[in-house]
Amino acid sequence: MEQANSDVSRAEELKVQANEAFKAHKFHQAVDLYTQAIELNGGNAVYWANRAFAHSKLEEYGSAILDATKSIEIDPKYSKGYYRRGAAYLAMGKFKEALKDLQQVKKLCPNDPDAAKKLKECEKAVMKQKFEEAISVPDSQKRSVAETVDYHTIGPGPDSSNSPPKIMAVAVAVVLLAVLMVYVGSTKAAIMVTASSMAMAMMFLGIWWLRSNEHVFSKNQSLDLEVESEYDGARLEGDVVTLEFVKKMMEDFRNQKSLHRRYALQIVLQARELLRPLPSLVDIRVPDGKHFNVCGDVHGQYYDLLNIFELNGLPSDDNPYLFNGDFVDRGSFSVEVILTLFALKCMSPTALYLARGNHESKSMNKIYGFEGEVRSKLSEMFVELFAEVFCCLPLAHVLNNKVFIVHGGLFSVDGVKLSDIKAIDRFREPPEEGLMCEVLWSDPQPQLGRGPSKRGVGLSFGADVTKRFLEENNLELVVRSHEVKDEGYEVEHDGKLITVFSAPNYCDQMNNKGAFIRFEAPSMKPNIVTFSAVPHPDVKPMAYANNFFRMFN
Repeated sequence: MEQANSDVSRAEELKVQANEAFKAHKFHQAVDLYTQAIELNGGNAVYWANRAFAHSKLEEYGSAILDATKSIEIDPKYSKGYYRRGAAYLAMGKFKEALKDLQQVKKLCPNDPDAAKKLKECEKAVMKQKFEEAISVPDSQKRSVAETVDYHTIGPGPDSSNSPPKIMAVAVAVVLLAVLMVYVGSTKAAIMVTASSMAMAMMFLGIWWLRSNEHVFSKNQSLDLEVESEYDGARLEGDVVTLEFVKKMMEDFRNQKSLHRRYALQIVLQARELLRPLPSLVDIRVPDGKHFNVCGDVHGQYYDLLNIFELNGLPSDDNPYLFNGDFVDRGSFSVEVILTLFALKCMSPTALYLARGNHESKSMNKIYGFEGEVRSKLSEMFVELFAEVFCCLPLAHVLNNKVFIVHGGLFSVDGVKLSDIKAIDRFREPPEEGLMCEVLWSDPQPQLGRGPSKRGVGLSFGADVTKRFLEENNLELVVRSHEVKDEGYEVEHDGKLITVFSAPNYCDQMNNKGAFIRFEAPSMKPNIVTFSAVPHPDVKPMAYANNFFRMFN
């Protein structure tokens, strides 16, 4: 009994220490301390829920769901268990599962206004998702946005028909009429009229949506691409993206000035034409005596991207770069980042290589800010256009037949050859399983073998998996990104795997360094350079993110 009381007391001390680590944004340390507390007193629901929260801060949503579920099993009336699990489901885009947990929170805390507000917002998100699914067009019937627009066309905007406002007015009028009949008519008739009126309203709203998104379906879209005389930003003359233009654009972005949509469109379309013909795995040859730079996640941290170039030089044929995915989301300068990278790619295709990350996808962009930022800074049409171009990004690169580079990691089965990766049909949204999913989502683990993903997508793989993959493909090293590291990088799996992350002080709260790797040919030994975050304008991370998700962060 005395030992048990001592364990409980010690566990509570560890929880207090973990809470302090959490407040200091030392989330890995917090997870370790909560784990120690759980080992001493595993029947405390608070410890599991707290560790779930720390896992969420590390984007380990699969682990967060498992911990929150354990908290609920221990104490079915502990509202924070449901809240933490609901928030993790939300972060994974699983709105329906999140709704169930938030409904339970509201049931347990009926007088909590915050719980009621979040439940209401979640209900709206689920309804919106259902509506979008109902009016969605099968991919086979969609026209490519890129093939319906032409940046050479300079002219007025589309016909300013009043049809959509009229349609909306009719829809509103019908609904108001139904409400009136509820008060003056019989109950049965009122219900029937209300139901039919709502159906009509939804139909009209669907028509309005389709018309407002005609660029997806029409063959010859007319865009307002006229460059106004008062525009004093970077300008392109003809089809060639020049260094002079790129430098002017980057400096304008530094000063929070916008690039005209006409030039943004040209850059994105030209980048698409360069990326589409590439294989899903790109072989890169670095000549003897030359070097090659590899950067990890940037996540919309434009001013840190500028710092990389100030420290190490702009991309050129003598100073080539690979950016290894997750260019966008979370950071609130994602449009500036992606336009800069695409422009550099257009300027010198062999000086800059780009790989797809798990955040180059519609589902992530909808939640973590890029979609909202594109709407705010460019237009709705660009949302669809970026989604198309992201599907053109290669999934993997190999340097000098020695270094294998992917965003996420390795695979759930042995025997995967480079030819298998090259054969992946990448022109789609990432699936939830299979080689494409794993190359974007997987993470290394300290244990041997394979295990479930701490993120809830992909898997975790050990040093033995890495060793076999390298041996089977006659490679020497795996480089991947995808994870925040305190020093900007981490060497794992007996030196055979390096994680590189290039977004310092990630989301303005992690206090991590950033890093990039320079490989020198012919040895291709990695030289890791670390750097700290630089100041940026007072625009918070996730400023353009889904409003509902921001409520949980």
